[in-house]
Amino acid sequence: MGRGSKANPSLWWRLSWQLSLVFAGVVTAVAIGLCFYGATILSPNVALEDHITSVLAPAVSLDAEGRLEVKDTPELDALKREYDGLWYVAATTNGSFVSYGTIPAAYSELARLTYLFEGADIRGAAGTDEIASVESAETPVGELRVLFGGVADKGWPVLTLMGAVYPIYVPLFAVALPAVFLAVPRIIRRGLASVSEVARKASEIEPRRYDARLPLEGIPREVAPLVIAFNEALDRLENEHRKRQHFLIDAAHELRTPIAIMQTRIDGTAEGQERRRLLDDVARLAETAEQLLDFERNDQATDLHETVDLVEIARTVVADLAPLAIRAGYQITFQSEVESVKRKGSPSALPRAVSNLLRNAIDHGGGGGMITVSVSAAGGGRISVADEGPGIAAEHRELVFEPFYRVTPKSKGAGLGLSLVKQIVLNHGGEVRIERRAAGAEVAIQLG
Repeated sequence: MGRGSKANPSLWWRLSWQLSLVFAGVVTAVAIGLCFYGATILSPNVALEDHITSVLAPAVSLDAEGRLEVKDTPELDALKREYDGLWYVAATTNGSFVSYGTIPAAYSELARLTYLFEGADIRGAAGTDEIASVESAETPVGELRVLFGGVADKGWPVLTLMGAVYPIYVPLFAVALPAVFLAVPRIIRRGLASVSEVARKASEIEPRRYDARLPLEGIPREVAPLVIAFNEALDRLENEHRKRQHFLIDAAHELRTPIAIMQTRIDGTAEGQERRRLLDDVARLAETAEQLLDFERNDQATDLHETVDLVEIARTVVADLAPLAIRAGYQITFQSEVESVKRKGSPSALPRAVSNLLRNAIDHGGGGGMITVSVSAAGGGRISVADEGPGIAAEHRELVFEPFYRVTPKSKGAGLGLSLVKQIVLNHGGEVRIERRAAGAEVAIQLG
């Protein structure tokens, strides 16, 4: 499970984080792109606007006559040293102003009018390429309006703009990314609901139901080729199964004639112990041929919904095979807790299953002791066959239900009896199991 989960990561998880990365990348690219665009249309001084006004604000004061003055603070001195081309005009709203640096001639007339501008981007004047800006700031002496320039090639306008617009893109990330993680799995789950339904139906296909196919209705176009290929594989399996089935049925039928001829010739020629040995061998061949036929016929069983009586079935099988059990050296008994256990089932297949259990006990029960056939109404009905033989070792208890498996190579039969029992019981929605016993073996059919 661990290895498979690493090799096949969750589709919704993969799409969620990939779409989130795409979304984050798109929003980031848009934000940066808008900032670059803003840097091309806004004043190049935008990177230093806040810096210059924040340095000038604590440096201004009013003299005794109410005129504006600017004191040289360490911050202001550092600003002047850093930007040697800096010039500025600082004005109060009542028209008082001071200036610093060389004001371009094109803007000299604006110095006394600075107090009229709350904000401005000034460029394109005739005779100068100088770009000027006007910014406002609150100071202890009131609102200060600053016209400045000489710093157009300084700072990083794009970074400044990104820092200014973070209230837009940060909440967008904070809201949208969780929404992506919540919405994408639901969208994917709804989109792949039909695929999940097909997977569920695929898991319900029985091993011998070769006619089953997966539906294509509602399947996404991208997944449909996989479903079609799976159905085509089932078509090929069904064709091969039918070929094998026809071969085994034909072979079993063909075996009947030479077996009958052998029995007739043995009856007419052989005598004594040799005759009995030959007849036993031919009987085993005949039983194997019949089991092959039963094994294949069971795939085609269509009478699973008729009313049957499990007590009557078990009693009839015991009556039919009692002479065989007694001749082999056993005692045989039939027990039932109830008079009748009626249910839906196959009146032809269920007797074969009980008969195979009893024959298996006769063949492998050690040649002596008691064979007990019991019926109870537990669950949907239970039939068990117990003997007092050597039992079945733990390592063989699952394998004995496989076709052609034999506990010992020289044991009687072809190894089809218990496999046929399991197949019949599964067709009836039940299970067959080997019960734990201190001695002997007990095989039980539990119908659902």
